[in-house]
This record gives sequence, C-alpha cells and structure tokens, in this order.
Amino acid sequence: MAQTQAFRSTSKMADLALHVDGDQLPVMSIPQVDGLPSYGRVIPRLQLDAWILDAARHAGATVMDGRKVTAVQQAPDAITVRGQSAAGPWQLRTRLLLGADGSNSMVARTLRGGLPSSQDRIMAVRAYFDDVDGPVGQGDICFRSDSFPGYYWLFPAGGGSANLGVGMLVSTYPRSSRNLREMLLRLIAEDASLRYRLRGARMRGKVLGHPLTTYNPRLPLIGDRVMLLGDAAGLINPLNGEGIQYALHSARWAADIAADRLASDRLDAAALRGYQQRVHQSLRTDMAFSRLVVQLFRNRSLNHVWLRALRTIAARARTDPEYAHRVGCVLTSLTPAVSTVGTGVAAKIFGQALVSSPADASWHPLGRRSQPVRLAPDGMGNTARYSMTPDEFKDWAAGTGWALAEFTTQLTRATIARSLRRPAPRGAAGSA
Repeated sequence: MAQTQAFRSTSKMADLALHVDGDQLPVMSIPQVDGLPSYGRVIPRLQLDAWILDAARHAGATVMDGRKVTAVQQAPDAITVRGQSAAGPWQLRTRLLLGADGSNSMVARTLRGGLPSSQDRIMAVRAYFDDVDGPVGQGDICFRSDSFPGYYWLFPAGGGSANLGVGMLVSTYPRSSRNLREMLLRLIAEDASLRYRLRGARMRGKVLGHPLTTYNPRLPLIGDRVMLLGDAAGLINPLNGEGIQYALHSARWAADIAADRLASDRLDAAALRGYQQRVHQSLRTDMAFSRLVVQLFRNRSLNHVWLRALRTIAARARTDPEYAHRVGCVLTSLTPAVSTVGTGVAAKIFGQALVSSPADASWHPLGRRSQPVRLAPDGMGNTARYSMTPDEFKDWAAGTGWALAEFTTQLTRATIARSLRRPAPRGAAGSA
C-alpha cells in the first residue's frame, strides 16, 4: 500500500519539447495508446529498484546483499557462481541461472566469451538538479551537432527536481580529451533552453555515468542452464536507450520458460531455446529498424542531413495531428506492441523526412585514401567539423548494408507471419 501511494506521488510528464541546435520545435503531447495514460512517470532509478527488490522479497526471494560476483562456471549438472564479500569468498550452486546483472553482466561475458563490441555500446551520464524552472510536466529532448548521434535531456522528477543527462554511441564519441561529464556541463552552459530551466537550480550530488549494451541479434541469449534477461541480454533499444520495458517483458517470458523447464528438469540450451525465440519474435523487427537508423547516424559527416530530417519531422507534426500522434508514439516507444505496424510507421516517418530534406543537405564526396574529409559549417550557427576517412566510410557502408538487410528480412518475416494469423474473409471457399 505504501508503495502504491509513493508511486502515485511521483512526477507525471505529459509533454515533450524538442530542440535542434538551440531552436525549440513543437511541444508534443505524449499520446494515449491502448488504454495507457497520456503521460509518463519520472521515477529516480534507486527508488524504482528499491520497489522491485522489496516486491521480490515479499514474493519469497532470498536477497543476498553485499556480494560481488567474480566468476560463473558451467558444469553438466549445475551452474556455480563465485564471488567475494566482506565475510570472504562465497559460492552458490544452482540448476538454472537467470543473468539479470546489467550491461556489464558477468553472466553474459561467460556465455558469450567476452566483452560487448563498442558498436553495441552507448555511454550516458546524468545528474539531478533541484529548484528547476519551467513547466512541471514538460520534458526536454535536445539534439545538437556536436553531441549527435546522441541527445541530451531534462526530465522533471517532481518537487522542482529534474534528471538531466546526455548519451552518445561509444563508437562515435568525439576523438578528444573531453569526456561526457565535461560535455554535459558545457551543454548546460551553452544551451539557451537549459539555461532558462536551470537559471536558479543547483546540482545535487555528482554526475554519474554508465555504459549500456544495446541489442545485437547475432549474440546468444541462452546456454546450458543459463538465460540472459534485460540489460544483460542487450535488450536496450539503440535508438533511444530505452530498456526498462524490454527488461520487464523478458522477465515474464523467461519466467514462463523457466517454470516449465525446471519442472521437467530439461535445462540444456535446446530446451531453453523457446525463450530466445520469443525475444526475437517480439522485439527483433523493431530493434532492426532502430539499429538501421543508428547505423546511418554513425556517419557524423552527415549530421546536417540527419538534423534537418528531424526539423522536417517536427515541422509536419506542428500542422498534422495524426502525424504528430505517430511521431509521439515512436519517440516514447508506444508503437503498437512491437509489431510490423509500429515499425512500418516509424520507417515511413524517417524515410519521408530524409526525402523531404532540403537539396543542400548533400552527401560530401570522399578524398584520397589517406586524407580525411572535412565538413564545413552547416549554416545553423554550428562550426563543428567532422572527418571520415575512406576506410571508415567503407566500414560504415558495410555496416549499413548489413543493418538494411537485417531490417528488410525481419520486416518481411513479420509481415508474412501477421498475414498468416489474419482470419480468412467470411464466405471464402475452401479447397477440396
């Protein structure tokens, strides 16, 4: 009951204001979809995690605090987890291990044989501020040439506080000595919209950061007596960094499979494959679209193209309510239940924006093999320059080709599966 009351007192966010290179674009309302409320709640992560942990305790889970995992060992009859604590070394043997230990998962490293690729990583930092001005229920999402591909945000957290942060793809992080903490502080100092909302604010605590591992369909989610869930499985959307809803979905799917397989004592990888199939069936199409868009964005020489596309999307949303509703669904991950319908809408929005971008948003030719290409100022007041060597361009083009093939394949499969599930028209004649 106390948790329910605490949840109801958390901050509601009903609107999102978009900003591109300092210009505020339309303020968009969070759409109402499938009976969900037309707002989101901003809950500090420590508070949310505490609620989940408390619910697990009440459901009968044994919570072992203060224990660090240092090794996971697989054997034919069990999994052994070893670690350290203040009391010394410890170990735990289990029939089935569900790895839900985050983006730096020890369980995932054991199953997959190493660390995630930098191509599958996002780095984000955030801080909390008190005495924040501006609309209580409005969040701000900002895109800027020198922090793109990536974005920074301000989400009101109630009581005049706000969560403020910035995230970028690890593989496109600027080649300089600056880190993301310094970038966040610089954005606060330079961005007019942030300065307005933070003019009387003060930072609470430190700027903290964490790497996020994004979805890669080529990596396994299961092994003998092992299943990966949530961030440990890389179930993070590479386009917006969203992971909580995928973590909750994967927990439900894993619980169903685990309960059945534990009862039958069939816990090898083949018996657990149904979980991986469920994840791919439900998420792979949407993730493939997000991965394709992110791969395009990796070419920072074309930042002016991508940012103009965002302006084009915002301009149409300002005058077309139905289009604005669809854009809002994509931005807030409220597209219909991870389906071809939602993915198709998102792909159409992005494709139309690229086609409609101004003619001067051109692709810059490459120089000689050893000579990087320089991008001149983009005409929007930003003088940042980015370069891409021919070899880097080849890597980007190859990655784009793979991502496009993956998206096309998954969209085709999902479309076929959807058509097979569609009931036949009344009165249709059967074959003899």
